[in-house]
Formats: sequence, C-alpha cells, structure tokens
Amino acid sequence: MVPPTDFAYNEQTGADNEFQNKPGQAQEHIREDALCEFNEMVNRLRDAHIEVLLLNKHAQSHKELPDLPDAVFPNNWFSTSSNGTLTLYPMKTPNRRAEVRPEELTQLLNRNGYQVHKTEHVDKNHQQILEGTGSIIFDHKNQIAYAAISERCDKELFERFCQKKGYQAVSFTSQSSTGRPFYHTNVMMSVGEHFVVMCLESITDDQQKQLLLDSFTTTKKEVIDISLEQTEKSFCGNILQLHNSKGDKIIVMSDSAYRGFTKEQKAKLEKHGRLLPCPIPTIEQVGGGSTRCMLAENFMPKR
Repeated sequence: MVPPTDFAYNEQTGADNEFQNKPGQAQEHIREDALCEFNEMVNRLRDAHIEVLLLNKHAQSHKELPDLPDAVFPNNWFSTSSNGTLTLYPMKTPNRRAEVRPEELTQLLNRNGYQVHKTEHVDKNHQQILEGTGSIIFDHKNQIAYAAISERCDKELFERFCQKKGYQAVSFTSQSSTGRPFYHTNVMMSVGEHFVVMCLESITDDQQKQLLLDSFTTTKKEVIDISLEQTEKSFCGNILQLHNSKGDKIIVMSDSAYRGFTKEQKAKLEKHGRLLPCPIPTIEQVGGGSTRCMLAENFMPKR
C-alpha cells in the first residue's frame, strides 16, 4: 500500500474516470482526511492479521518526484508473481507513470524477506495501455484473466500479455449508466477463490455475457450479481479476497460497499470469508477508486 501523501483530485485521469468528484473543500483538508482514512484502513488490515508493507515517498525521492495524486492506488502499476517476477504496467497519464518506482519497491520487498527474481515491463514505451490489476482481473487458480476493454485496457496488448503468461484471455465491453466504458474492470468485477461479484447489467452484449457466465460455471464460481447503482454509488465491485497470516479468508471492502450490498448478498459473501469494511469516503469520492485499488497483493516467495 502507498500512503496518499500527495492526494488530490487528478485532472489527468478525470477525463475517463466517472467515479472522481472535484472536492468542495480546501486541498489541505482533503489530504488530511485521505491520510486519516488510509491509516485507519492499514490498522484494520493489520488487526485482521494481514501483513501490510508501506511504500513511502522518502525524503530523497520526494525532491525528485512530482506530486502523485493517485499514488494511493498502486495496483495499477505493478503486480507480483509466485515465481518472483515483478511486472510493471504501462499507465495512461504522465503523472501516474511517475508513480512507478521498481527499485524502491524491490528494496521494500527484499527488506521484508521476499525474493524478487526478475522485473519485466509489459510495454516500457507506453505505446499501448494496460493498467495492471485495475484493468485485469486474474483468476490465478484457473489461469484465466478477465478484462473490460477501455482507454486503460488495450485489447491487443491484454491478449499478448495473457498469451505470454499462459493465461486464457476473456475480454468484454461494459458500460456505465451514462453509456461510457468503465475506466477499470475492477470497479465492476471481483473474482475470489470460489465467487465472482459482477455487474452483469453493464454488459449489453448477450454473447459476451453468456461467455462469462459459462466461464464462471466451468470454474465453479458463485456469481453475486450487483446493479449499476451498487457499482457506481457504493463501489460494491471494488472488493478483494485475501488470506491472512492465520490462513483465514478476509474480504476487504469499503464501508460504502458494505452498506451497498443487500442482506442476501452479504450472506453469500460471508460464506467465502469475513467481511472487513473500511471507511474511506474521501479517497472514494475524490480519487474515484476504492479498497481493491489501494491493495497490490504480494505473491512473492519468501526466503
């Protein structure tokens, strides 16, 4: 996780992120609120026995880096693999590309006993865009990757990446209530070990929808269908299932997502792990992302 040291409304990403809202209060208050929400979330995760590593903006790098308003969402620029590979993804906007700090990340992982065997770039020159686990939803167990095509998810690059990784690529188109593509797949879809939360209403192509449902049936996933309203107003699609140090399953979500799920949907989710809501209203409303966007999972091997 990365503290929101420079948190602000990001003008560069606001062009296609309909979840962002310009704040009505002074910038310093926005930043203070975001930091408080972030620290509270870290505490809740650690209290649930989930290891959290913080990639801070150190004094030296702080002088060299521009402001990074979206740094709190690190899952878009990197992912880790169980074979020790650190994968770096091409970001759409310049101020998000500045977030990419593989050397500092590698040092952080190494200091905490994780082994980085190699670092790979999906597209070092940013000729095509594929924003990490914002764009790609991995089902690692079944080696399937799902992606909603958008300005931040190039279909051709996604398919090449999956072919190289040996994953089956399943792409589709989705749209919000305004008719525009969702900026990231992970705001409308989450894949857990034995469940899927998804806004099927956003997929207007019946053939694509059936292809997805067939895939979930084949992989024995329980489908929890959420509405466009739950997706857009409550971030119900932006959740993440984790394992803690005791081997328990924890499903992390925002407080707004927890309140947005129906009683029946919560009961279904609770079969797959303890629900852990975190109050992050400022980060959600101004940043346009939620808890899943704030978490970059670590699959690296330990020494």
